[in-house]
Amino acid sequence: MKQNQNLDSRRWLVLVASCLTNLCIGSLYAWSVFASPLAAKLGGGLTAASLGIVFTVANCVGPITMISGGFINDRLGPRWVIFAGGVLFGCGMLFSGLVSSVPLLLVTYGLGCGLGNGLAYGCTISNSVKFFPDKRGLIGGIATATFGLSSVLIPPIANALIQASGVSQAFIILGIVFLVIVCVCSMFITKCPEGYCPKGYIPPKPAGNQKGVEDKNWKGMLSDPIFYVMIAMMMCGAFSGLMITSQASPMAQEIAGMTVTAAATTVSVLALFNAGGRILAGFLSDRFGRVTVLIGAFILELVGLGILLTTKSGASGQFIAGVSVMGICFGSLMGVYPGFTADKFGTKYNSVNYGIMFIGFALAGYFGPLAVRSMLASTGAYTGAFYIAGVLACLGIVLAFVYRAMSKKKA
Repeated sequence: MKQNQNLDSRRWLVLVASCLTNLCIGSLYAWSVFASPLAAKLGGGLTAASLGIVFTVANCVGPITMISGGFINDRLGPRWVIFAGGVLFGCGMLFSGLVSSVPLLLVTYGLGCGLGNGLAYGCTISNSVKFFPDKRGLIGGIATATFGLSSVLIPPIANALIQASGVSQAFIILGIVFLVIVCVCSMFITKCPEGYCPKGYIPPKPAGNQKGVEDKNWKGMLSDPIFYVMIAMMMCGAFSGLMITSQASPMAQEIAGMTVTAAATTVSVLALFNAGGRILAGFLSDRFGRVTVLIGAFILELVGLGILLTTKSGASGQFIAGVSVMGICFGSLMGVYPGFTADKFGTKYNSVNYGIMFIGFALAGYFGPLAVRSMLASTGAYTGAFYIAGVLACLGIVLAFVYRAMSKKKA
């Protein structure tokens, strides 16, 4: 009992340290602020859009270390996994300031930051959710929100550093700062004991004839058809968010005719609504259900895409409104899914299971930016990419109802 009381207090320190870690590694999604000055520095006809391949690689490799780090986390705890993630991420950022070619950027930022991000993010999220079975959705939302909040804080800081001393120096300074913060925070993060329940919390009993949640390992999860519906929903929802996140600054300049500084501010606005959407959706999903919130997010996504599609040059306010709506939708998806995965497959193996589920995010991270680059190259406009995102949002709604039907059938 005394051990549980200590853990009841300790879990808040674990959450704070996890959130600070996510605040650092979430800077991966401030890429669009670095893209244009990097293209100018490297020359050779490179553009911000063509450098998007670096961001795509960083997105795609994350699940590799989320899954492998999840196995280590389940056995030894998250501390050294997060420490290793901090070293990889910080050094990846630092060395990105020392290289002068796209292939080397693919190694430093793409692989270094991407793999480091996956190691740290997977452990902070799954471990935090385990510590708070009484408010799983809200904590998942808060832990992922600080990850998204990084893109509010980092763009203006990075932009100021770039203006003052160049993009290379900005990478070096930020890399050192992130390396120190994450490695220190990892020392305050402990593993959640199996079966932990905070004082006063009584796990809800299954209603009616429903069965309780079974802890399934990765093999059990992959053998369950409902997993494939869930991962497809994640890919559909994350597609538009990652598509816009990767090119938010260039989009603002080209679609709405905004200045570089104003476009950087728009990236922060997008990230702010992204972070807010994670907390709000996590909170609401604890009360109204994960799938209900996801359906609402998909519907709202269609509204946001409609706003962006009708934005004309000079209509900065409309563009910002559209981006804000898209940020809420993207944030809702990311805030709900940690708890959603634990609800369906149990918390015992959630570190690995969530890492596998995150492959849907990685696929979206590949195809979303690819759609933007392809449409921009072939048509000179973003319109086609927005239509593709709209179709996937509609598919996401359909899949949500398929999930409900399959869940009722299994109950």
